Amino acid sequence: MWVLVSGAMNALPATHPLISGRTSGSPLIRALRGDRPDRVPVWFMRQAGRSLPEYRALRAEHRMLDACLDPQLASEITLQPVRRHGVDAAVFFSDIVVPLLLAGVDVDLVAGTGPVFTQPVRTAADVARCRAEHSPERLRAALGPIREAVALTVAELGEVPLIGFAGAPFTLAAYLVEGRPSREHLKARALMHSDPGVWAALLDWAADLSAVFLEAQVEAGASAVQLFDSWAGSLSVADYRAAVAPASRRALSLVRDTGVPIIHFAVGSGHLLEALAEVEPHALGVDWRIPLDEASARLGDAFPLQGNLDPALLFAGQSALEEHLADVLTRGERAPGHVLNLGHGVPPETDPEVLTRIVEFAHAWRS
Repeated sequence: MWVLVSGAMNALPATHPLISGRTSGSPLIRALRGDRPDRVPVWFMRQAGRSLPEYRALRAEHRMLDACLDPQLASEITLQPVRRHGVDAAVFFSDIVVPLLLAGVDVDLVAGTGPVFTQPVRTAADVARCRAEHSPERLRAALGPIREAVALTVAELGEVPLIGFAGAPFTLAAYLVEGRPSREHLKARALMHSDPGVWAALLDWAADLSAVFLEAQVEAGASAVQLFDSWAGSLSVADYRAAVAPASRRALSLVRDTGVPIIHFAVGSGHLLEALAEVEPHALGVDWRIPLDEASARLGDAFPLQGNLDPALLFAGQSALEEHLADVLTRGERAPGHVLNLGHGVPPETDPEVLTRIVEFAHAWRS
């Protein structure tokens, strides 16, 4: 049996957690839909692993990409922070390059460096090769391990929602053009201006891979998704609107009409806030550089917000952290809904007990 989410065009199965009712009333989903649940929901970007000793024990025996493609292992890592911290959502353990890898792109995650590509993508011929050899159809056929991992995780989570995620097209393209991580993304930004047609074709291909990756996670049971743009903060507003936003909208095309809440987050993007909203997510992540009440005012108080604890405060002591938490929670009250999160990911050296105390503080918060 299949049913339609109200107002949606694409059907979710009746067994999907949002349709069956398992997660539709959860604090996270309510907040992302602009409601105010009894407690402020909390999750942390990069909470799956990194700071947890139980994660490091597993990773000591498995390469990162191997762990991402092992359904049992990926599910276990996804569940670990829910068990330890009592967060209000799990975020699927994977990496933004996994769709590229499954589509056949030769990429490796090099310790201390990040994604490294054997063949950077910089010309019309390079993009044509990628579109021919590493198609969304090839990716879709290879997503069995991802679907299995999501299904295993959702079965264990019960009423706790799973957040699926994918990298935004600009971040994927920046890695592909540079061939590895870069501080300034000069080659990528130069290509954007020197050959707009090649740039648009590259971003559209990357967007289609992200769209298929998100679609698979939602179909397997994810109750929300986040489009994560690590490097959009390097762009001007004009460049983002003209050369990036259309592809980000395209990346959300396959899940937009399912009724699954969509979060869009970009690092260092306070100057892009209004432009990010034009991608038409349901909620926006905000990093620590702009107060949440200011962000909400700029957005016309129209979007639920996620964020925006400064990760540095994780190391500043309990008194300073609690003062910062109270400030963030108070400012978040201006938005239609608020999901507490860091303004970026969990640093690997974070004491897990600090994260647990943040969850407890937020759940007990009363304005």
